[in-house]
Amino acid sequence: MKGVLLVNLGSPESNNPRDVKKYLGEFLMDEKVIDLPAWLRTFLVKGIILNTRPKKSAKAYKKIWWKEGSPLIVLSKRLQQKVIKKTRIPIALGMRYGNPSIKTGLSELQEKGVKEVLLIPLYPQFAMATTETILVLTEKLRNSYFPEMNISHIPAFYNKPEYIKALSGSIEKFMKDKEYDHLLFSYHGIPERHIYKSDITKKHCKIDESCCETPSKAHEFCYRHQCLSTTERVISELNLDKRKVSTSFQSRLGVNPWLQPYTSKTIIQKAKKHEIKKLAIVTPAFVSDCLETLEEIAMEGKEEFLESGGEEFHTIPCINDNDEWVDVLSGWISDFEKSKEKAIK
Repeated sequence: MKGVLLVNLGSPESNNPRDVKKYLGEFLMDEKVIDLPAWLRTFLVKGIILNTRPKKSAKAYKKIWWKEGSPLIVLSKRLQQKVIKKTRIPIALGMRYGNPSIKTGLSELQEKGVKEVLLIPLYPQFAMATTETILVLTEKLRNSYFPEMNISHIPAFYNKPEYIKALSGSIEKFMKDKEYDHLLFSYHGIPERHIYKSDITKKHCKIDESCCETPSKAHEFCYRHQCLSTTERVISELNLDKRKVSTSFQSRLGVNPWLQPYTSKTIIQKAKKHEIKKLAIVTPAFVSDCLETLEEIAMEGKEEFLESGGEEFHTIPCINDNDEWVDVLSGWISDFEKSKEKAIK
């Protein structure tokens, strides 16, 4: 029997500092997130970050917390339920960090007799700290607890026409009655070293103006290329004026170089240097709205823009549980259900 496991990032159990600390500990101790020697990662996370950041993050979570709970969890469950109604095989939900866990999701499928699992990481672009860490943990769990399961996965889908159409439609629908001078695509940032580590050619990625445009096998796992490509594909789909569109990267952590330009600086520069008065921001690295979109962009970003001379600021919602996105996922699942090939371990 076949089944599907949808996997998203995760969230604290509550906006209480204790729960936030527990969540941050699990997240930041992941070697795919902070890829430093274990002793140094432990010192930074447990010795420094977890002694200061939880209270600050808890305040941020309180700003965006819904009555039903964490927005990311609520939206993920809504998506799951909509997909269930459009498909015929078991659909489980898991989070890389927190609950429901990936192990819980696989157990749920196992109890229903599922032997072949299609894993769908809810990340359009590939990155060490997102898709890769999900695949690594899932395989570890399979070996330890579910050896009878065959698990395959859907790779980065940033270039799938049906996804681009759903994303573009979501942007167009939200902005149809709004005016803007500039549209900024803000993707979650990652350390530059992650780009080099993910380069399977070990020589292509230079993080310059040309490497992401020059065809290469490295692009299969290059987060920067996939982000820039997502922007370009949406520009083409919506026939946007390239002069009114740009790309940036948000959520920088630490002092090491991350992908640039940084979203925060870009927002301020658009208002001050380029005299942009009406700014719209979309966050395509996130399928579900979360702390990084609802607080970092919609609140902090808006405040920075208005204080720098901007007048109107629009945060475009993620595709969340939009019907078009549900149809895309349901289509992929239907293809998996109909396929005669067994999933690959």
